[in-house]
Amino acid sequence: MGKTGITGIKRVINAFGYSMRGLRDALRYEAAFRQEVALFCILLPVAIWLGKAPIDYIVLIGSLLLVLIVEILNSAIEAVVDRVGAEHHDLSGRAKDMGSAAVLIAVVNVVFIWAMIVYQRFFS
Repeated sequence: MGKTGITGIKRVINAFGYSMRGLRDALRYEAAFRQEVALFCILLPVAIWLGKAPIDYIVLIGSLLLVLIVEILNSAIEAVVDRVGAEHHDLSGRAKDMGSAAVLIAVVNVVFIWAMIVYQRFFS
């Protein structure tokens, strides 16, 4: 999509539409994203129950949202790499592997944060 010269509220409305299309496509075409959304839906009430203070809710829920954000970015990288060509190229593999590593780091972040808050809540 090239620059259209649209500004102001119309540009904001268009950007919102593109974002909603991206979310819809992630849900439709990306199994990992659907699994992470399901996990988010399960863990959201747990986060609300587990948290004691507003910062707890922010950190618990924010860590889950970060996984969704990184997964969408990883899926975008994979889509662009696949669009460029199906033949194997070291840089294409590296890009996909780095996207996957970013998701892994986001998941490790969730485990660490949740473990610390569970420990604080039940064992300290």
